[in-house]
Amino acid sequence: MRLLASLLGLIVKIGRLKLVDRNGRECDLGDGTGAPLILRLNDKRVALEIAWNPNLKFGEAYMDGRIAIEGGTIADVLELFARNMGTGAGSGHMEWLTKARYLARRLMQRNGITRSRKNVATHYDLSGALYDLFLDADKQYSCAFYEKPTDSLETAQENKKRRIAAKLNLKPGQRVLDIGSGWGGMALHLAEAVDADVTGVTLSQEQLKIANDRAAEARVDERVRFRLEDYRHVEQKFDRVVSVGMFEHVGVNNYETYFKKVASLLEDDGVALIHTIGRSDGPGVTNPWITKYIFPGGYTPALSEILPAVEKAGLIVTDVETLRLHYALTLADWRRRFVANWEAAKNLYDERFCRMWEFYLAGAEMGFRYQGLVVFQLQLAKCVDALPITRDYMMPARGERKREPLRRVG
Repeated sequence: MRLLASLLGLIVKIGRLKLVDRNGRECDLGDGTGAPLILRLNDKRVALEIAWNPNLKFGEAYMDGRIAIEGGTIADVLELFARNMGTGAGSGHMEWLTKARYLARRLMQRNGITRSRKNVATHYDLSGALYDLFLDADKQYSCAFYEKPTDSLETAQENKKRRIAAKLNLKPGQRVLDIGSGWGGMALHLAEAVDADVTGVTLSQEQLKIANDRAAEARVDERVRFRLEDYRHVEQKFDRVVSVGMFEHVGVNNYETYFKKVASLLEDDGVALIHTIGRSDGPGVTNPWITKYIFPGGYTPALSEILPAVEKAGLIVTDVETLRLHYALTLADWRRRFVANWEAAKNLYDERFCRMWEFYLAGAEMGFRYQGLVVFQLQLAKCVDALPITRDYMMPARGERKREPLRRVG
């Protein structure tokens, strides 16, 4: 336990954490402020394993029940760590492990067409019933937009869709490509609210079936269709391209390919809106636990990595908005709903899966609260006069028809 205590002592300067090993030996860390949290080590090897590779092994130990939290939850412990660490990579061997992963990141993100499909299936082809346990009724699995602190998750997700529709500056009948169309909510919104003609492409079999069923049920399948197709294979031209929560799966090796493809898909007066998680502190690496268990091949980019690829594709950056803390609020809502439905999730999978998912939602939330994660919305165009020269048109709801309340899908 001594090595782990030494490592955590370098991290936990503010707050109160007590380590307790399986023999009852204790070690107090922090300055003693705040509510006390107890991290109990349940076997003799777990302390050494976490100390050697904390970014991977701490999450694995929690999943396997080899550590237990008392006086709070895993979210409380992760918040304590994240608040103390900020955007740093840690010190000592933690810093060297991060540097090694940075040097190897292009190898880990070789997301060709076959590998991309496999990566997507790992996460998005899980049971749709799982996502029903914590998402809103429209199954929006991306950052919501909280216009007011009192907004519910459902309201915030509607805000997000309306905001994106406004930035697209859509006209009735225009053709839209939705790259990474998920369960179809964004495409259906654009078709129903703005009378757009929408094609969605996804690599998830599970999402594809639900999205097409929803289009048929809404009786808009003549204007909305979904295909199992990699964006690199799409050949038509579109007035608009939208992509929400997909760019994180592209990988740094493919940024130029991605934006050149977007440019080739757009008509000369076309507009694209790319909504992606990003990092505000410059290029980095994906947490190894996230890579192994949640998003293989995924990476959260810095603007300095995105914009050169945009420029090389001949696209004009017409607007950039950084959403701060909105994803933290979204993840907090998801986590509360998931924990409230723990037994249902356990019946779908098992206890270890539930611990994994709780750790993922809590860790991601703290990344947005304390560690420099944000959401970028990039508006792009091919010609300088494709959009109005003021931002007034971006006010949501212009040109939209009032929609009926959403029903739970799945």
